[in-house]
Amino acid sequence: MMSNNLVKERSYAFALKIIELHRAMMRQNEYILSKQVLRSGTSIGANVEEATAGQSRADFLSKMSIASKEARETNYWLRLIHDSENIAHQDLDWLLTESQSLINIITSIVKTTALNKNNSKLKT
Repeated sequence: MMSNNLVKERSYAFALKIIELHRAMMRQNEYILSKQVLRSGTSIGANVEEATAGQSRADFLSKMSIASKEARETNYWLRLIHDSENIAHQDLDWLLTESQSLINIITSIVKTTALNKNNSKLKT
């Protein structure tokens, strides 16, 4: 399983790039999609951060599951922005690739945690 610190760092760096995209979109008078991608894209790291401070394994799993959903939503908005071809932004391809990587990483963490949680229940 990947280190939680690496996931925190990557989701934070991703959020910073999402903020840059949002600002660029605002300059191009795109208010609706920019707000959607800003909310979901910055929420990934916020939920990862909360998960690492979780009070229990169930709390950790819940927050990471939300982070996974937010990453998927962000990927959707990024694909929509990309495919609508209305927004020019230098990091859009990187954001698409990184959002997919975050989905894969966080989903793996969620699956591993859930599996370990279920296995520990079987042992008791």
